[in-house]
Amino acid sequence: VIKCKAAVAWEAGKPLSIEEVEVAPPKAHEVRIKIVATAVCHTDAYTLSGADPEGCFPVILGHEGAGIVESVGEGVTRVKKGDTVIPLYIPQCGECKFCKNPKTNLCQKIRITQGKGVMPDGTSRFTCKGKQIYHFMGTSTFSEYTVVADISVAKIDAAAPLDKVCLLGCGISTGYGAALNTAKVEPGSTCAVFGLGGVGLAVIMGCKIAGASRIIGIDINKDKYAKAKEFGATECISPQDSKKPIQEVLVEMTDGGVDYSFECIGNVGVMRAALEACHKGWGVSVIVGVAAAGQEISTRPFQLVTGRAWKGTAFGGWKSVDNVPKLVTEYMSKKIKVDEFVTHTLPFDKINEAFELMHSGK
Repeated sequence: VIKCKAAVAWEAGKPLSIEEVEVAPPKAHEVRIKIVATAVCHTDAYTLSGADPEGCFPVILGHEGAGIVESVGEGVTRVKKGDTVIPLYIPQCGECKFCKNPKTNLCQKIRITQGKGVMPDGTSRFTCKGKQIYHFMGTSTFSEYTVVADISVAKIDAAAPLDKVCLLGCGISTGYGAALNTAKVEPGSTCAVFGLGGVGLAVIMGCKIAGASRIIGIDINKDKYAKAKEFGATECISPQDSKKPIQEVLVEMTDGGVDYSFECIGNVGVMRAALEACHKGWGVSVIVGVAAAGQEISTRPFQLVTGRAWKGTAFGGWKSVDNVPKLVTEYMSKKIKVDEFVTHTLPFDKINEAFELMHSGK
């Protein structure tokens, strides 16, 4: 058993608490990882807020991390001690019907137990003050050591800077893949990206790499426009600058609507606007943001009858074990940006400050 520091969420709506936790050794087909760097994501904050129906407490959150394999359990062949890895919240077992289908990346092998906050055998590897602590998204990267299933880990280039590539564990990969894999943006197309946080910037990067000729960034926070343009946005607009609904503004700006739109916020009203901003006959809108539990999307069916398509994406459609190492290689060869997404680097014990910075849009 390893004793180490972790940020424990004892209950919903309270700040994380830095505690000493015990991390049990990995069982069969499990991997124990020394986490070197982790990022914070709105999904962690969503669960912490208490709004997540799958949220269980006490829990160690975090799902954008990178580290070094400390030890492996019986039967593990994919990685060995000392390997550099990124934990994966969407695993890739290679055996389930989802893994065998090229149309999806949603491996279901450990979905049930992962959603309940436990390892595949139904137990936790974390304890603190004598209490069992739940796992989160199969990763729990807010701990100096974590245990994950062996199908939930990607071995990456040992030379990669872990304080940067940890972002490929969720946000950047999600947005970049939404443009390339889900929408399949074509050269010369016009795109609209709603929400210019990390995921939105990654969508913009993907649209630009795919050859889009016009990329319109949409956000009420104008402080984000300069960064969006650095990533490839050709122009940025705020819904608050017009009395008309934003979809009408976009339809007028683009002679009938955009070819591709992306909702990167998790707001069902914006999801509708993103669909209705698409061009009749061929427009495709991709939902990337995760809405709160129980919310529903709506539009007039005529929007779809007249040739618009509504799609969704999880982790950008990437088959995780196969593609995360390739994304790291793309970053190392300077094909994709990663460093530019990092705004602040804080010591682990200031993790609550990191959440405050994220909530304030900084």
